[in-house]
Amino acid sequence: MTKIAIYGVGLIGGSLALCFKGKPGLTVVGHSGNPSSVEKYLKRKVVDYATTSFEEAAEGADFIFLCVPVGNLEEYLTRLSKLPLKPGCVITDVGSTKASVAEYASRLNLQGVSFIGGHPMAGKEKSGVEAATSRLFENAFYVLTPDKDTPEEAYARLTDLLQWTRAHIVKVDARLHDEIVGAISHLPHIIAVALVNQVARYNESNELYQNLAAGGFRDITRIASSDPIIWRDILISNKTVMLNLLKDWNEEVGRFIKLLETGNGEGIEQEFHKANQFRGGLPERRKGVIHSFYDIYVDVPDHPGVIGQITMLLGSHRVNLSNIQIIESREDVPGVLRLSFREEYDMDKALELLKKDYTVHV
Repeated sequence: MTKIAIYGVGLIGGSLALCFKGKPGLTVVGHSGNPSSVEKYLKRKVVDYATTSFEEAAEGADFIFLCVPVGNLEEYLTRLSKLPLKPGCVITDVGSTKASVAEYASRLNLQGVSFIGGHPMAGKEKSGVEAATSRLFENAFYVLTPDKDTPEEAYARLTDLLQWTRAHIVKVDARLHDEIVGAISHLPHIIAVALVNQVARYNESNELYQNLAAGGFRDITRIASSDPIIWRDILISNKTVMLNLLKDWNEEVGRFIKLLETGNGEGIEQEFHKANQFRGGLPERRKGVIHSFYDIYVDVPDHPGVIGQITMLLGSHRVNLSNIQIIESREDVPGVLRLSFREEYDMDKALELLKKDYTVHV
């Protein structure tokens, strides 16, 4: 029997556990220092068994997943390095930065044990084990960052295990990973936070900023609501990369300043054309490091009860609708409903049901 120990059974750790639990020859143990969390793991049947003992969870484990915040990874690796781990054990993590933890692991005395950094590039609007699902990683990229000394056999065993996640496994150098994720995830979070804080300062003297900051502003800045402690640790652990990216960002902003100062309308057009071309080539239906909202837009007539009919139709087919917004509804003008879903399969089911009677846009 292959034992899998998961430290931190939240959204990511719990979803991994659900991918492995019940599979032939696999047993999953969850760890938390909090007895109430252990009870929760067992009550929700996310793991086969759970314990508050750090040592018991690791004892005899073939695989150890560290699904704890980035700021706690070094502490957990240090504690594991002092235990008599099973020879051949593979330790991996799920943090969004890889170089720092890989360097730290290489300095520890992990004899007979392999550390392979990991980053499943998927997430959800909600956190915690309550939001865990075995479908979280399906069709997402799962990055692994073995170093030159990682035994091929250990890497192969980990990739074989991760096939249960139905993710696309990608091998990437740890430093390159941090540069790429820094640009496509960490930098957007900084920009969103800075933009929200800028508007918040304007709002101190005129509340119209907050009153009118709806729709698109909320959409492009939603990641500014991310957990402050988690993002503090992520950004500090990727500090060197982020400083370089922010310098490049300042150059991009400076380019727009010059275009506006000189009234260069053609140059502004070119910047938008370049952005449109690149963005148009992005995959629409693949999960990424910043979790997606799944929205569809439905043209509806201005008839009494039409919204209720739509929601009743979705509910009767067990489609989980997370949010609904009326974008436009005036007399004699068709209304537009934005329907939001947390899962892609709910959106697909809604499309299938609604397109029979309504005009639906993705």
